[in-house]
Amino acid sequence: MRRIIVALFALAALAPASAALAQSRALNVEVNHITRLNLNGSAASVVVGNPQIADVTVVDANTLYISGRSSGVTEIAVLDGLGRTIYQGDVVVSTPSSGEVRVWRGAAVTRMACGATCSPSGLDAASVTASSAPATTAP
Repeated sequence: MRRIIVALFALAALAPASAALAQSRALNVEVNHITRLNLNGSAASVVVGNPQIADVTVVDANTLYISGRSSGVTEIAVLDGLGRTIYQGDVVVSTPSSGEVRVWRGAAVTRMACGATCSPSGLDAASVTASSAPATTAP
């Protein structure tokens, strides 16, 4: 019986550590997509390192949605009413893995959203850097 009690105390001591680890994991989201973040505490403040890369929408005190705005890495911190950090982690925003193509005409690029058919996605060409251009282009 004593072993069971000791084991229960050991598990109770480890539980807060695992909860803290779960609240500091990196998040991955694609540009123009969202991911849900459930918090273990009530959020009072949200800080985004670079709002041009990711944005946060607060649904309620325990639920946030992270939306990818442009490719890159930024950090998000969530504080409770006493200023304690209840979440802090990197957000990695990447280009969509499917449903998008880029049409190159010389230096000009058009992003196309594709389903059954393709149409311009409305993203500005300035977001595509020259470093992502192909090494050679067809005349």
